[in-house]
Amino acid sequence: MTTDEIKELLQIFNESGVGELEVQRGEDRLRIKRAGVTKEYIVAPQPQSPPVSASAPAPQITTSAAPAKALETDGMLVKSPIVGTYYDSPSPEASPFVRVGDSVEPGQVLCIIESMKLMNEIEAETGGTIIAKLVENGRPVEYGEALFSIRPR
Repeated sequence: MTTDEIKELLQIFNESGVGELEVQRGEDRLRIKRAGVTKEYIVAPQPQSPPVSASAPAPQITTSAAPAKALETDGMLVKSPIVGTYYDSPSPEASPFVRVGDSVEPGQVLCIIESMKLMNEIEAETGGTIIAKLVENGRPVEYGEALFSIRPR
């Protein structure tokens, strides 16, 4: 695989939101895994192989979104309604709106998403207990990205 192909795969991986991506082309193998909020890029060094011809088989791609599926069965996911930057408190010095294990009520503010210099409060749609916080403070989020998992009452 060329450096450009690897960069393209990394871009696709980051845009897709999948938890894991593995590509194998002949003896070349690339595995990228997202663990929580940290990203892990593993590139196995391989001996230089001859250029891939047009008749070569397409790379095998395996994706895994198992962590998100596991959370869906445990609770209700609160997803971002907009693209922006996630903040878990009203200011850097303030404590977070909610923590894992906290009980929340419908309408309670869970976080803020800044979009185009506007601060948008994201509220709980149902009462329950926060069982997972899925985004790191200050990180960009996409539309529909899961922010929290709440176990309803």
